[in-house]
Amino acid sequence: MFFENVDQIPEIAKNTNFAIFVMSPDTPIKLKNALYLHPDPKTNKITVDMVREFTSLSNTKQTKDQYFIVSPADAMNEAAENAFLKNLEEPNEHDVFILVTKNLSALLPTIISRAQVYVLKTKDTLSSKIDVTEDIKTLAKQLIVAKNRELPKLAVQISGKKDRNYALEVVGTAVDMLYKTFFLTGDTKFLPRLEKLITLYENIKANGHIKLHIVADLC
Repeated sequence: MFFENVDQIPEIAKNTNFAIFVMSPDTPIKLKNALYLHPDPKTNKITVDMVREFTSLSNTKQTKDQYFIVSPADAMNEAAENAFLKNLEEPNEHDVFILVTKNLSALLPTIISRAQVYVLKTKDTLSSKIDVTEDIKTLAKQLIVAKNRELPKLAVQISGKKDRNYALEVVGTAVDMLYKTFFLTGDTKFLPRLEKLITLYENIKANGHIKLHIVADLC
């Protein structure tokens, strides 16, 4: 969903336990009772230990909403993102987790699928180029629109690289493209394909058979 003013963030945050705000991490967020996690200034990274220490501040006796803000969220490495996800399995009633990023595709699809995503509407919203090679972009577009009969051939092309990271990048790029299309159009017809692509990403990441899952998960 789009929002047009950062002053809307407090009201949006009240209605969710987990949200992603797609906007500049430099944008000030005015929230009471907020805790912030920023990258280590020496490495510009957020590590798994930093995430665990941050989320351990959650207080089960809290009676008012407490906001845990990670910015920029794409500074987390994969281990840190997975640690963050674990914290969402049994969230405390008054905990609200917020990720801020300019680059939605840099986050794991499993994180995106768990969150409510809000995009700050600006002139250049969603117009930035996706930073991947042309072959990955082409395959990602084909994954989005491929008919069932076209999937086996496409699966061979993607799995032929014999590189799981390559397949994940293709599928992750497709997820990002489809999210952007959905946000720009508001057309819910894109959501079923989006859900299938997220499932595909999760199965490939879990060491599933790339070619079989491309065909089975997208049919």
